[in-house]
Amino acid sequence: MSHPRAAVIQGFLEQIRAIDAAGVDRAALGRITALLEGLTAHTELFNFDEFPPPAPGQGKSAFRYRLNDDGEGPTLYLNSLLPGKRTVAHNHETWAVIVAVQGQELNTVYQREDDGSDPTLARLAVARQVVVQPGTPISFLGDDLHSIQVDGQTPTLHFHLYGRPLESLEGRYGVQDDGRVVAYNKSQMEPSIEAYGQ
Repeated sequence: MSHPRAAVIQGFLEQIRAIDAAGVDRAALGRITALLEGLTAHTELFNFDEFPPPAPGQGKSAFRYRLNDDGEGPTLYLNSLLPGKRTVAHNHETWAVIVAVQGQELNTVYQREDDGSDPTLARLAVARQVVVQPGTPISFLGDDLHSIQVDGQTPTLHFHLYGRPLESLEGRYGVQDDGRVVAYNKSQMEPSIEAYGQ
């Protein structure tokens, strides 16, 4: 018999797949976000006891738990981050939605100011900042750029839902603080912890 969490995730993903199959634009992202926010009510299934962050001082600042494996379809993760975690600006190559279960994460959204003619450099300007926390989600289309930063003293536990598995996305890029463009998955991304089927 499967774990109740697997049944909840499966029912959720069936709804997401139906939206994804019709094509995802900003309006569809709103519907996806509302459904993902509904998952946060299941605190008995999604909490720090079940999905702990790394132990402080042990060298890691983030655990990314992968909650399903459905080939190339929508993929759900639960990120458990320690204060101090920061990423460079990056795209996702597919749509993405972030919803908080617990904790705050500063998301900085960027706009490219260059024309992209030099594949090794990018010039970014800050478009806005959003503190993702319970009740305040954020969503992106594939070309949108953002960075995250966890401040304060409290770890975060946030759902990250993507149109395709992060592990399969070869076109993601990051932009270092000096404007240099890097292959994001190869240079920045740690492996996920497989937590599906539980």
